[in-house]
Amino acid sequence: MLSLIPLTGIPIVQPGDDLGQLIVQALARTDGGITLHDEDILVVTQKVVSRAEGRFVALRSVQPSPQACELAARTGKDARLVEVMLWDTAEVVRVAPRVILVRHRLGFVCANAGVDASNVAEPEAEMVLRLPADPDRSAQQLRARIRELTGAAPAIVISDSHGRPWREGIVGVAIGIAGLQPVQDLRGVPDLFGRPLQITTVGFADQIAAAASLVSGQAHEGLPVVLVRGLSYQRDETASARALLRPPESDLFR
Repeated sequence: MLSLIPLTGIPIVQPGDDLGQLIVQALARTDGGITLHDEDILVVTQKVVSRAEGRFVALRSVQPSPQACELAARTGKDARLVEVMLWDTAEVVRVAPRVILVRHRLGFVCANAGVDASNVAEPEAEMVLRLPADPDRSAQQLRARIRELTGAAPAIVISDSHGRPWREGIVGVAIGIAGLQPVQDLRGVPDLFGRPLQITTVGFADQIAAAASLVSGQAHEGLPVVLVRGLSYQRDETASARALLRPPESDLFR
């Protein structure tokens, strides 16, 4: 049976906190104590990973560049915020009032280069948070720390919330992975009538991230880690979330 279990009692994470230890402590408190297994999956929101890694930026310390000022004038955004976005931007894809879509230097296309002010600090502090510098590495390090503390090596998915072309609303997606194969290739698998599938591949890690977001929430819930139990998956010790990215030359909508 598939279970999605949010871990309770994780405090507001601060730079330098041992996130693995906080997760293990939360496991001990949740439902009277949960013992991890190698077959489990832990979905961890990007925000707590970024907080632990100190990816904060104080806007008052940012000097916007001419490009940031130009984009700010076109969009109505704070030029200092736009400058922070540009630090992690490989390409500005689309610009409209209140909207900047970019191809992040990590490869995915998202709004605002993943830079966020929600659930970061009090508004008067003018703090924003960047994505982890290397989410795959963050996932690998977190998995190794949890293995050190518990003896178990569950798969790790680091999730973020992205919008999608042609669809309203944000959904959880995987931006960092350790221990599981992120894409399921079903080509050649027969359908109900024996016809082999021709082109079907499944963004498996994105499905996991989206499912976990149903219980972790998007606002003030304070549930940044979800244990996924009972889901079969193919282990992959060299996995990378980059496998989920479509190459720009294959993007028919660019």
